[in-house]
Amino acid sequence: MRWFGKNKQKDPWDEEIAWPIDDLAAAKKIRTICNAAVAGAQQLNGRADRRADQRNKQDAERYVRAARTAMEIAMKIADDPIRDAAVRQIIGLCMMLENSQTAQILVRAIRAEAIKAEVLNEYPVLRQ
Repeated sequence: MRWFGKNKQKDPWDEEIAWPIDDLAAAKKIRTICNAAVAGAQQLNGRADRRADQRNKQDAERYVRAARTAMEIAMKIADDPIRDAAVRQIIGLCMMLENSQTAQILVRAIRAEAIKAEVLNEYPVLRQ
């Protein structure tokens, strides 16, 4: 039971990673991070309470930290198709966080034209 912040559950992006990990394990970790952060960001976007501005700012910083951690993991993936799929998930998180500038940079990192076209169809604002 969580009372007064005791036994606070760690976010997936704050957990230590036992390096080296293989590409599939890294992609799974990125998927876990992105899914958890997207779920939290959806709740953040749904809040309308003005008194919670400070809490919203703290939560937004947490999700930016999640995206940064996922990007650091993705840079170490050697297999191009696996990395492209992981970057696509990170782009989805960035768009949920309304960070289109980072998402545009990540689109350029995708090497597979099919995945890049899929991302640009889903998020037309990322077209340059």
